[in-house]
Amino acid sequence: MDNMKDKSIHHTAQKLTEEVQKMPVYKNLYDDVQKLVSSPLVTKADFKQTLLNSIKTSGVETELRNTVFHWVRSHHNLSMSGCPSKEPIGYLRKAQMQWEKRIHKSLNSMCNEVSQPLSRFRVASDKDELEDKWTELSIYDVDLNQYRPVYAPKDFLEVLLCLRSPNYRSIDGEGSWDFSQLPFKVKNLSELKSLYQDIARGEPLLGVNPDMPASSSLHQTLLDERIALGEVVLTSNHAPVAQEFLKRGCPQCLRGRMWAQVLGTEVKEQHVEYFGELKQMVLQYDMMLDKLIFKDVQLTASNDDQYFVFEDVLYQVMLCFSRDTEILSVFYNSSSNPLHAILKGKQATPENTVIYPPSGVIPFHGFTMYAAPFCYMYDDPVALYYTFRAFYTRYWFRLHEVSSHEQGILCLCLLFERLLQRHEPQLWFHFRFISIQPVQVVFKWLMRGFSGHLPPEQLLYLWDLVLAYDSLEVLPLLAAAILSFRKDSLMAVDTLPAVEAVLADLSSLSVMPLLQLTLMKDSI
Repeated sequence: MDNMKDKSIHHTAQKLTEEVQKMPVYKNLYDDVQKLVSSPLVTKADFKQTLLNSIKTSGVETELRNTVFHWVRSHHNLSMSGCPSKEPIGYLRKAQMQWEKRIHKSLNSMCNEVSQPLSRFRVASDKDELEDKWTELSIYDVDLNQYRPVYAPKDFLEVLLCLRSPNYRSIDGEGSWDFSQLPFKVKNLSELKSLYQDIARGEPLLGVNPDMPASSSLHQTLLDERIALGEVVLTSNHAPVAQEFLKRGCPQCLRGRMWAQVLGTEVKEQHVEYFGELKQMVLQYDMMLDKLIFKDVQLTASNDDQYFVFEDVLYQVMLCFSRDTEILSVFYNSSSNPLHAILKGKQATPENTVIYPPSGVIPFHGFTMYAAPFCYMYDDPVALYYTFRAFYTRYWFRLHEVSSHEQGILCLCLLFERLLQRHEPQLWFHFRFISIQPVQVVFKWLMRGFSGHLPPEQLLYLWDLVLAYDSLEVLPLLAAAILSFRKDSLMAVDTLPAVEAVLADLSSLSVMPLLQLTLMKDSI
């Protein structure tokens, strides 16, 4: 047994070594070690020990530890063999492929309607205008009247509700009312309490009471205490420690740096250069998708009182995101596949086939809202871009694909339904009686991660928890808690518009107290 364990450790170490050598950070790590080797701190007589000591004291060890931490997180979704964890269930793979064909058909249909190819070289005058207005793209003149979102959350929900396991037989002949026909294992409330221990134990949390006294006499309030501790955490530069810090909420003044440390997105020179290259790609190529991005920003963030001031930077971020080929790495662990297009005037051969868009991600109505909250954390578009991109490739991509993954939208919907059915049976049967699917009224919350529905301050507390616990399961937990909190009002209405009216305004909700109350009692 020990021999097998040693072989496993050796295999992992070997794989890690190979992976690190492919990373952009490798060159800097290698150069730093080379400098240490040639420094007086490392002696020939005791080369190994003096080198190890120098690596520790110079901060190189911390950089290496953080690199390993980020590698382990990014490979969390891989199987033990190291192979991609593509969707293993046949009927879900088929459903995802059919959904992709539908998206591609809609995209090509729109190209024909507006008489524009998927991509073309941008004319010189348009390129100059776009470059001149890059920091104020809200005044960039583009006609969007003929363009519409490729799909909306409600379209995706319709597809999900039509899924049928070949091994499931409906008793009542309905089956599309909920996701009970999908045999996936999701956590119960006890398991969620175990996962979110710091919240369930009633620990002092930021976002519960702004004037909560500190736990020590060194600081007056909990906020002051958390700021002081947060500065120490940031100085230590250990990503796992920063992740642990987030479990009790992060002060707004530290959140940008704390998230960047956890996600490994601290901006360096190569990041600035790469973002500049993405900008040049935007200036060089006029993609039909650009119009959809402009349209989505205008329909969502520009019409939101909390985000309209960030319209210009959101155009920059989303346009660059569409050109970023590094995002294609997400498809290694995703059940979805990018769209492939044939170069204009060329034969349909592999050599003439390209991925469209370069990022592989086709935005839907509301896609911009994945990025909008980051505007409250970063003044620099480059820092905003890299943290948003890391968050998307770690979490958000799972919210718009057909997958059996435990963090996928299907399992999140099923978790919401089981929490509501188990702990609010009266409300569940009320929905059943009035023929309204509970998931129908919360799906837009789940698919957007509540962005655009909660006030930014409360939303960022929620996303602190997503990052801290490395799990999206807090989203359905909060959705069920909100319905439970507004149970009396929901029981008094019997139409979908009335139900939506009860749940339309979430501005008065405080996320952390609601989650804490939910996890500290026996039922929601």
